[in-house]
Amino acid sequence: MNTETYTYQYEASEPWLLSQEMNRGNAIAFLLMLLVSVAASLILVLTYGNIFAAGAFVGMTVVVALTLYRVQWGFYLFVGFVLLFDQFDIPEFYPFTLKVSYFRNIKEIPYLPSLDAAVFNPLELHLLFILLVWFIVTGFKKRVHFNRIPLWGSALAFFLGLFFFVGYGLQRGGEFLVALWEVRALFYFAALYFLVPQIIQTKDDLRSLMWVCIIAIALKAFQGIARFVVLGFTLGGIPTLTNHEDPLFMLTLIVFLFAMVLYNAQESQRFTLLLLLFPLMMGFFVAQRRAAYAAMAMSFVTLFVALSAKERLLLAKTGMIFIVIVGVYSAALWESESRFASPVRLIKTAVSDDKEAQGDRYYSNLYREFEKYNLASTVKFSPVIGVGFGNKYFQPIPLANIPFPLRDYIPHNEILWLIVKTGAVGFFLFWFFLNCFACNASSVLTRLTDPYVKSVCVVAIAAVVGQITVSYYDLQLTYYRNMVYLGTLTGVVHSLEHIDLQVRAAAKNS
Repeated sequence: MNTETYTYQYEASEPWLLSQEMNRGNAIAFLLMLLVSVAASLILVLTYGNIFAAGAFVGMTVVVALTLYRVQWGFYLFVGFVLLFDQFDIPEFYPFTLKVSYFRNIKEIPYLPSLDAAVFNPLELHLLFILLVWFIVTGFKKRVHFNRIPLWGSALAFFLGLFFFVGYGLQRGGEFLVALWEVRALFYFAALYFLVPQIIQTKDDLRSLMWVCIIAIALKAFQGIARFVVLGFTLGGIPTLTNHEDPLFMLTLIVFLFAMVLYNAQESQRFTLLLLLFPLMMGFFVAQRRAAYAAMAMSFVTLFVALSAKERLLLAKTGMIFIVIVGVYSAALWESESRFASPVRLIKTAVSDDKEAQGDRYYSNLYREFEKYNLASTVKFSPVIGVGFGNKYFQPIPLANIPFPLRDYIPHNEILWLIVKTGAVGFFLFWFFLNCFACNASSVLTRLTDPYVKSVCVVAIAAVVGQITVSYYDLQLTYYRNMVYLGTLTGVVHSLEHIDLQVRAAAKNS
């Protein structure tokens, strides 16, 4: 009887206790918001109305709070910031996404106090904070699941090799800051390759991550389209209306849509991407990047090879219709100078040796050919271990001055750049690592059963092929946004089998 009375009294008091906890939580939230508001106002006063400084403080506070609450949320914000903000400017445009200065060293950010020693950027601070929180949270958990990294030795050998070639380059007289600029993006890739599988561990995590990618990349497409509209539905004589990286990101979403359709993944993301297909294609168009068109061809070849015979036949039927349409379009507008023939002219400048046919791109193509000759000359000097990072490549053919401070260190062709800096040894480690990843991801794909999970796996494989293709023509192995995005997609692959098992187990229990 006493027990029943006690139980009754405890249960009756539960709503009161719950109400007390809610009130306490609301009070804490109110106090935090009050403190942040006061601090932001004080920053505004001290910086004479610098809205970016105050906004940076508020944004940092939100990032810290959400990451501490759940590390996955902090990671989603990290990926979203990388995809949304700009690393480089576009002539005649100075948008908010550039003013944030997420990729600039702290000492160079105009709305923050200048500190000469601050040669790190907000991206690195954000990533380090996520790593720290993950370590702490993992240490307090009683049961922790670590996703295995297959063939991890090949990745570790390549990334440790980068440290060696930095040290080797400095020993040969290379400049430290230049070496840092050359390799820091690859180190972001390395960190995410190993970290992402430990953060993204459920299908909900995976779905949320892909939503972040879809939203951020779609916003970049709309940003390019808006500029196109403002310029009177023309390019306005500007080489590109998006960042160089953006069309490659848009391409991964297009491949993702095709994969979900072919695998019949019944997901809301499939419907959303169908609605976004035209804006993504328009964003891809206004980017005006020849390398992106080459990456598109190679990505769809990868998709075709990765599919089973049934899906491959379906893609071939669809592809034949597309090829016929593109063929007729190209033949009809091959000699046209209209705005509608812009993609054809881009392709023509890439495949033709005729100066007149190449038009404004002639000197760009010639510059790249001179670069290749200079790179080949440098490789002859040190074919085994290269010249190391931080050192210039030889220029027997003097290059024209271009507005790129690292012109003498980083060429457009970053596949050849890698063999110049690391020689045959580093080049072998690079390709051995990528081949190991591709073989393992292809093997994982054959064992997956969930259509959505399979679609993500295909996108990761196609993203690697697209990135290598683009990097042969343009300097994108050293771009921060590229390497963070690629590291995220390749890292996710190591979680897919575990997620697929969860999906199968849930289906059995239901």
